[in-house]
Amino acid sequence: MSTQPYRREGVTGRVLRFRFDGRDLEGLAGDTLASALLAGGVRAVATSVRLGRPRGVYAAGCEEPNAVVQIEEPFPEPMLTATTVELYDGLVATGLAGRGRLADRPDPARYDAVHAHCDVLVVGAGPAGIAAARVAARAGARVILADERPEPGGSLLGTTETVDGGPGRAWAAAEVDALAALPETRVLRRTTVIGHYDDNYIVAVERRTNHLGAAAPPGVARERVWRIRAKRVVLATGGHERFVAFAGNDLPGVMLAGAARTYVNQYGVLPGRRAVVFTTNDTAYAAALDLADAGIEIAAVADVRREPGRMWAARCAERGIEVLTGHVVTAAKGEGEVTGAEIAPRTGGRAREVAADLLLVSGGWTPVVHLFSQAGGTLRYDEGLGAFTPGETRQAAEAAGFAAGVTTLRACLADGAEAGRRALAALGFGAPGVTVPVVEEEPAAAPAEHLWLVESGDYGTHFVDLQRDVTVAEVLRATGAGLTSVEHVKRYTTAGTAHDQGKTSGQLTGGVVAHALGVDVAALGTTTFRAPYTPVSFAALAGRDRGPLHDPVRTTPMHEWHVARGALFENVGQWKRPWYYPGLGEDPGEDMEDAVLRECAAVREGAGAMDASTLGKIDVVGPDAGVFLDRLYTNMMSTLKVGSIRYGVMCRPDGMVFDDGTAIRLADDHYLVTTTTGNAAAVLDWMEEWLQTEWPDLRVRCTSVTEQWATVALAGPRSREVLAALAPGLAVGKDDFPFMTWRDAEVAGIDARVCRISFSGELAYEINVSSWHGLALWEAVMASGEVTPYGTETMHVLRAEKGYPIVGQDTDGTVTPQDLGMEWIVSKKKADFVGRRSYARADTSRPDRRHLVGLLPEDPGVLLPEGAHLVSVSAAASVPSSVASAALPAVPPVLPVPALGFVTSSYRSAALGRTFALALVSGGRGRVGERLYAPVGDDLVPVTVTSHVLYDPEGARRDG
Repeated sequence: MSTQPYRREGVTGRVLRFRFDGRDLEGLAGDTLASALLAGGVRAVATSVRLGRPRGVYAAGCEEPNAVVQIEEPFPEPMLTATTVELYDGLVATGLAGRGRLADRPDPARYDAVHAHCDVLVVGAGPAGIAAARVAARAGARVILADERPEPGGSLLGTTETVDGGPGRAWAAAEVDALAALPETRVLRRTTVIGHYDDNYIVAVERRTNHLGAAAPPGVARERVWRIRAKRVVLATGGHERFVAFAGNDLPGVMLAGAARTYVNQYGVLPGRRAVVFTTNDTAYAAALDLADAGIEIAAVADVRREPGRMWAARCAERGIEVLTGHVVTAAKGEGEVTGAEIAPRTGGRAREVAADLLLVSGGWTPVVHLFSQAGGTLRYDEGLGAFTPGETRQAAEAAGFAAGVTTLRACLADGAEAGRRALAALGFGAPGVTVPVVEEEPAAAPAEHLWLVESGDYGTHFVDLQRDVTVAEVLRATGAGLTSVEHVKRYTTAGTAHDQGKTSGQLTGGVVAHALGVDVAALGTTTFRAPYTPVSFAALAGRDRGPLHDPVRTTPMHEWHVARGALFENVGQWKRPWYYPGLGEDPGEDMEDAVLRECAAVREGAGAMDASTLGKIDVVGPDAGVFLDRLYTNMMSTLKVGSIRYGVMCRPDGMVFDDGTAIRLADDHYLVTTTTGNAAAVLDWMEEWLQTEWPDLRVRCTSVTEQWATVALAGPRSREVLAALAPGLAVGKDDFPFMTWRDAEVAGIDARVCRISFSGELAYEINVSSWHGLALWEAVMASGEVTPYGTETMHVLRAEKGYPIVGQDTDGTVTPQDLGMEWIVSKKKADFVGRRSYARADTSRPDRRHLVGLLPEDPGVLLPEGAHLVSVSAAASVPSSVASAALPAVPPVLPVPALGFVTSSYRSAALGRTFALALVSGGRGRVGERLYAPVGDDLVPVTVTSHVLYDPEGARRDG
């Protein structure tokens, strides 16, 4: 006799010890957590998400809606179903109230991904899937057979059916072992296909070591994502049993009949002692007989039909099982768990209560059409099944077996073999002569009757979605509110939106909606089946791309110098850029504000240097390079002379600013294009997209050379004399080396390309050398003793004082060059460029478009937060009294308060001696001189709109 209270006699195996909800329990090797809990007499496994009702094991596979658990040891994993967690020694788990908790420590496991190709992919290793795979594999095709369970067999695992004279489970194991031994066949166990995309692109997740717990070998990935391209796909995904909506149908002890049969036959577990069976079809009779043979007393079978299958009724009579035809279970009885079932004639009459600790339900079966639907397949309603089955699909895929609506074992085996043959024929393989395995004669099935709802009571405990706590009452509330689409009802009630994706509840919900509306289920249709089919961990999807590998850190050749001088860094794209240098001034304890003011003053009054190596650099080479850049930039680049530089802006087809930078003409057929740091990869991708898809006739090639160059930006009124000392052979006079030109020279003994470019408004140079010599150049500049290093925050302040926008900070994808006050950069000579036609749209010339302007807070010490909204006087008076100023005119409140725009950049300026900001403001250029307000906390900060160029508007300082 088993030591477990709910094990079949004679069931033995290796004992595994585990802990659940603080209770020490034992299971056997091969158990799932669900089967081990049932064997240990654990009835309530979790509580429901919204109502807090106790919930027990309901199913036996991934369709489980109730038993949601969290693995605590060896590593926290939330929101797993107990039916899919393989038991291992030392497992620690807790039941959940419908939602999990994120891990409080890093995941030590590895995850990876594999790409694979095959001729035929078979999804599901049940009877039909195995039959399809064996036909395809024996013809020499490359075959992948993927199944979500650790053991093949599908429906055969939970039944006593025989194949070729032996147990179906043994036949499946032997066939799959033989397939795995073939050189062109790969068998993926514990692998769930989660998505079926265009061109038979399949994504699957293999659970490789989850079932081993702490015994998992080090270095082996816990989970693996398979990305498969298949020429043909056979979807042998089987079906899910569904339940019926009646009072208390969520109590622990209510279970799907097929699931109870699986626990008895596959795991040797007795889910109860005395059972009532409630069914609409013949399949529950097989479950009742198997449970009775295992020692469970079957108190009664309530069949909604008048005429069940004769052979099944006769077999029940042989075992003394009472069959109540034309009856329904009106309610599950019990507090906290099932203690009985209330049974009544369907047409009305006196109900009686039957004592039982197990209530088995079979409301019919629904083919698993999720992947078929994801593949673009249409669905059609099968009146016999009371469910939707596959129709046509645009993909080279088909369903087989029960997934295609085939219901008997013999027919599933034959249908699977035919699917394999059709796949081979489509691929040009000769199909081998394969005989269909022999199975026992199956009883003729009586027609099922499709019952969705037992009409009784207020429907407050008639659940249609157990995981979301959705009841019939809520569905009726939705339809009563005028919702007639099952998609709308789904969103109104949340039915089918939990992690089980409505596997057991979807068809039931549709049936109840159809019943409420008085329409046919076929006309109502289904909700959309979206990937993933089952939940997938983010870690599996990320694979090895996490931590430092997810977003690699990029550093410049001068990085270690910055670190040694105490620089603080900011992340710009993947780059670490010096943000500011605290402590390099006279005050070693200076904060960010003081450090930035010091750095700004140094650039405005003397000379400063910034590490600009991170700016994107793209070589554009070829006879058509000028034509290509003319088409991408809003201004002319083909007219640029060799030795000159031109600033340019790129726009999207809608005319909105995408990026800005410079084009340096190195030769007639050679340009070096610079981009913003964060947009370098996007700009190169943008160039390649246009070259490869729109202008393949252009003779141009683009190459990223960002890492090949190190750049030092030298700026300030004394920068010319610093450069002259470092490059005595370079003529640096104002006329010798004008703005927006470049020269080759030796700087500090290093071959360099020097560009007269300024992003600060000061006299400035960008010195470019091979990245190998970047540190040497930087150290030479610093060794002059006259240069202050400055970081990105200072650069932001300097450029903002001059009104130079930063793409991505002062733009947001809705800003045109004209909005930025840069009409001059949009060519009127070019016939066309990307975005040009959009400027003819009325929307891009509206006077109330948001323009880039400057803002001066009336209190020069107030620093506006970036992102702060801006309102007018009248709107400010409508702000709630807690933040409104008493000085504002009293006007009736107009809510919501309309925002005129928002602050994009805000700084404290050493040169201006005050704070200032840039902002995008509706009709901003026409508001110069106007007072606006920025709600900041409990205050309304008055600001004056100014030009966006606040420092040296004449540009006199640029040329020294």
